[in-house]
Amino acid sequence: MAERSYPPLPEALKVPVYDDHTHIDPFSGPGWFGDDGGEPLDWREQLDRASVAGVKGVVQVGTDVESSRWSAEHAAIDPRMLAAVAIHPNDAAVLEAEGGLDDALAVIDELAAQPRVRAVGETGLDFYRTGEDGRAAQFRSFEAHIDIAKRHGAALQIHDRDAHVEVVDTLLRVGAPDRTVFHCFSGDAGLARLASAHGWYLSFAGTVTFKNAEGLREALRVTPRDRLLVETDAPWLAPAPVRGRPNAPYLVPHTLRFMAQVLETDPSMLAAQIASNTEAVYGSWTDDAPERWGR
Repeated sequence: MAERSYPPLPEALKVPVYDDHTHIDPFSGPGWFGDDGGEPLDWREQLDRASVAGVKGVVQVGTDVESSRWSAEHAAIDPRMLAAVAIHPNDAAVLEAEGGLDDALAVIDELAAQPRVRAVGETGLDFYRTGEDGRAAQFRSFEAHIDIAKRHGAALQIHDRDAHVEVVDTLLRVGAPDRTVFHCFSGDAGLARLASAHGWYLSFAGTVTFKNAEGLREALRVTPRDRLLVETDAPWLAPAPVRGRPNAPYLVPHTLRFMAQVLETDPSMLAAQIASNTEAVYGSWTDDAPERWGR
């Protein structure tokens, strides 16, 4: 039986970073979060552990109306959290079939106006779980999210699964927001070079530590340091050496140190660079209305 408890705290980072993309809301991964001593970790304990491990802030990401509202509400009350709001591409296809996509997008538009909602995402295209009949809805939703991000001066967090060419084509056709992030980057070195050339950011998750992910590691090597971000995508994709167990923001140090090893650089230097990159994308975690975001 798989180990379902949360892993122990890793050695804290000497230079703190941010988790670019996580799901610590109660709606994500129901029944899978695991526990610690028989008690599930709530969002406050998640952030407390992250602080101890040298992860000084997170971008909490919504994937539907419910989790997006939760993200915006909780980012407003905890300075360690910023929010991203969106309708996940797989959910967009379902909502379109049910006639509810436009109403859901209107809620996302409203939430994106809040000062601590700094990103629209995760949005994009997912051809792995959605078939041909749902792709038109995904494209429509993706383009609507891009428009919302640009109108509100927010960053864009992209979910791209088995749709690299179509995601890039869409960004180039309609125009990407000034700050665009490929969350849980899953492409090869070619896509990494292309994205970097357009000024887009690549966020690496625990997948880069997996044994069969040499293609991801090569993508990491060719990405300019000022385009790099790090994330957990918790509660999924826990990095080695705790792969298969519940993931959490406090486990970022495992991925950060692995990335530094691949890049043959000092972990503290890489952490400082990634922290600076993250603030360039989302602004300050302690400033509720950064002027450069037009808010």
